[in-house]
Amino acid sequence: MPESPLATAVTRWYDENARDLPWRAPGVGAWPILVSEVMLQQTPVARVLPAWHAWVDRWPTPAALAGDSPAEAIRMWGRLGYPRRALRLHECAVTIVERHGGVVPSELSALLALPGVGEYTARAVAAFAYGQRHPVVDTNVRRFVARAVAGNPDAGPATRPADLAATEALLPDEPARAARTSAAFMELGALICTARAPRCGACPVTSMCAWYAAGRPAAPGPTRRVQRYAGTDRQVRGLLLAVLREATGPVSRDRLDLVWHDAKQRSRALASLVADGLVELAGDAYVLAGEHSSTQQPTQQATQQATEQPVQQPTGQQATTQQAISPQRSAAQPPASRQPATRPAARTAGAQAAHR
Repeated sequence: MPESPLATAVTRWYDENARDLPWRAPGVGAWPILVSEVMLQQTPVARVLPAWHAWVDRWPTPAALAGDSPAEAIRMWGRLGYPRRALRLHECAVTIVERHGGVVPSELSALLALPGVGEYTARAVAAFAYGQRHPVVDTNVRRFVARAVAGNPDAGPATRPADLAATEALLPDEPARAARTSAAFMELGALICTARAPRCGACPVTSMCAWYAAGRPAAPGPTRRVQRYAGTDRQVRGLLLAVLREATGPVSRDRLDLVWHDAKQRSRALASLVADGLVELAGDAYVLAGEHSSTQQPTQQATQQATEQPVQQPTGQQATTQQAISPQRSAAQPPASRQPATRPAARTAGAQAAHR
């Protein structure tokens, strides 16, 4: 079947305009690509770049990360946000070592069986690391295909089978070429066919776009509000984790109580960190997960203690085909929030690509 004109035009545009990102370099390998995919979930490229370099330098293989503690993974995650991703990456590395001899699997089914890897991430690694033909569909791709093919202003909040089918129908038959086209669709959706301010004048497929031909109709209903961060439990969790990351030993509850003025919210945030497996009890103090395994207590007990209100009220607040592909995802959008997951640990496709 001949390649679609839309795929040809977008891939040609990508060849000339793709950003030079390190995980797109020829020969990078499947593990660094997997790391980048996890880090780019709900996090802009500018913030991911230094963290990705640090991780790949320290843990260039799954075996290197699996040999270190979960606490070090959380510590190295820094302030990227959504720190459970660090735990999932560590669990993923351990599984890759135990089941796949330390090599990231290339089969889609094996990728989907890895901890924290959902439909989007599995397809992205299979395509971008191994040059396979899969519809790699995130928020940017869904929006682009919805506009260009169906004439709709947006594709909705979650990836559906129809989105995968519509995208796959546009991909070239040759696997490596299809993988590059998938990367091109993402890049165009992130840089040109954006949600709020599409640059139709710079788009290579304006003449083929059904949405543009229809006069660029607006999406029905209210505009989605950007999630706030200040004052939320997420902020308090981040403040608590920052203290634990920088500590050289167990941290007392009194010390943690100093990071936020609202005792109820502070206790709730600490309890959620324990419940998520990010923090553990070491005697009467707290440590990052796996830091002092010999002293850790059961999660239920730790959660209960974390929830108890303190008396004190503080005053302060590899593949060769990858050389031909060299694609990845784009994230020119400002921080906001992008795969339907096969398990709770995996992010949704909507969460995956908001920052590509």
